[in-house]
Amino acid sequence: MELWIPITIAAAFLQNLRSVGQKHLKGVLGTTGATFVRFGFGMPFAILLVACLHRFAGFPIPALNGTFLTWIVIGGLGQIAAQFLLIYLFSFRNFAVGTAYSRTEPAQAAIFGLVLLGEVARPGALLAIAVTVVGVMLISVARVTMSWRNLFASLVSRNALIGLASGTLFGVAAVAYRGASLSLGGPNYLMQAAMTLAVTISFQTLIMLAYMLWKDSSEVVRIAKAWKPSLFVGFVGASASLGWFSAMTLQQAAIVKALAQIEMIFTFASSVFIFKEHINRTEVAGCALIVAGILLLVIVG
Repeated sequence: MELWIPITIAAAFLQNLRSVGQKHLKGVLGTTGATFVRFGFGMPFAILLVACLHRFAGFPIPALNGTFLTWIVIGGLGQIAAQFLLIYLFSFRNFAVGTAYSRTEPAQAAIFGLVLLGEVARPGALLAIAVTVVGVMLISVARVTMSWRNLFASLVSRNALIGLASGTLFGVAAVAYRGASLSLGGPNYLMQAAMTLAVTISFQTLIMLAYMLWKDSSEVVRIAKAWKPSLFVGFVGASASLGWFSAMTLQQAAIVKALAQIEMIFTFASSVFIFKEHINRTEVAGCALIVAGILLLVIVG
């Protein structure tokens, strides 16, 4: 088994834990605050990791360059904007369609990987990406009255366009992070990923902190009071991001993001076995397609 596969699965699991933590924090903090903690409380762990890899593993700290910093700015801002659009979708009464289109991120990452990095995914990988995307979109609309015909007919709706824009920005960010890590040129995938994470998360922390101080400085006080759960979110969030960046240093971003759809399986497992929630046939079909796409990806991707 190639190394990027277990790394991606572990990252997806950790991201699911981070999402659970952020959901808890959202009851205490606002949306901006709950979003910020993944960056602000993850930054110390990311910087500490770089220091430990250098001090104890003996890895040299890679020299930053203009290409690296350009990719960081593109990826960092793209991820923040994508997250904002996704959260904005939740303000609409019927946001399922838009959310479904935001899940086209792996397919869009394949396009941007070709355009920005000149990377061509193999036919088997492209088929696997398509299968997982369809599976996730099925899950997204499983609880609304809508046929596939109506789903694709709604492409020009406001919700769908916002969702597509979110997926586009997530796709750009994923490719940008791979470009940043590869531009360091060494010493190895782990140190490259750690340095990319440390610089990215520091940049995003500054952006988010400035935004909060401008819009609602009282949110900073609420975050400080909720430092214990925020520390957990920051740790698992930084750990998940390290996994993503490591995997995307080893493999094309689109392929990593397709395998990352396994997070939906973790989510449904939690819903069924922990929260005793019922899932319908459409959701089961979506999960089955995700599993099929992942198996195809591992076998022929």
